[in-house]
Amino acid sequence: AGSYALRADKQLVMQRAFENELGVQPPTGFWDPAGFCSDGDAKEFYRRRCVEIKHGRVSMLACLGYIVPEYFKFPGYCSMTSGIKFADIGTGLSALLKVPAVGWIQWVFFCGYMELFACYQDPELIPGKLSSRFVVGLTTIKSNNLSGWVFGPFGVPNAPSIADPELRKKKLNAEIANGRLAMMAIIGMFFQDGLTGSAWGDWAL
Repeated sequence: AGSYALRADKQLVMQRAFENELGVQPPTGFWDPAGFCSDGDAKEFYRRRCVEIKHGRVSMLACLGYIVPEYFKFPGYCSMTSGIKFADIGTGLSALLKVPAVGWIQWVFFCGYMELFACYQDPELIPGKLSSRFVVGLTTIKSNNLSGWVFGPFGVPNAPSIADPELRKKKLNAEIANGRLAMMAIIGMFFQDGLTGSAWGDWAL
């Protein structure tokens, strides 16, 4: 009983270490059923929060990527050499086999460039506060012209942060909440698309 009480007290202390962080919102409050924060490691919490925000943002874009092509597609060709028009490319998972391999390679390099250089998470900045960096020979070059552009609200480079701390906290919490919802939504779309051939599902099944 004594060891159980000690573990419970330790868990409570670790919980309190992060209970005032962004993302602790009603109705669950601080919710960590898997115990990722049980060790109270601030560095690991920072890393996981950066990953959560990043995945949330990608998932929000992915959800839009499912919805928008249902109503609008670019005119012209995705690949002139293969004769593939944008109108020929389906939505969701069906696009995986339509887009040429070279197109996917371009996306991989683009995402890598954004991750490492254009939208880099500087460990000295708060999670989700991205900036640019210029790297030569594995060395980051500090320059006001080539690197260090910090993205402000709506991704505007060097835009000032929201001055009102309460409003800023509300907006940042909203982004985290929307990202969490989008992560659940895109997984649901993937499952329904894989099962029925449509992200919206086939209600006749």
